Amino acid sequence: MTPRSETIISSLFFMTLGLTTVVYVLRGLAIFAFLPGGILWLLFLLSLGTGLLFLAEKMRRF
Repeated sequence: MTPRSETIISSLFFMTLGLTTVVYVLRGLAIFAFLPGGILWLLFLLSLGTGLLFLAEKMRRF
């Protein structure tokens, strides 16, 4: 992939990680208590998936 796609993947990873962290903390503080746990699991899995894509791009040689 090109460096441009690498920046897209990295920014997508950090955005999903930040969103997941914010939602997790706000749900713990009972501000987002109405949010179902499935949404939080979906965000965790999305962060994990984009993290794996980010690592795969970083480990490519060419």
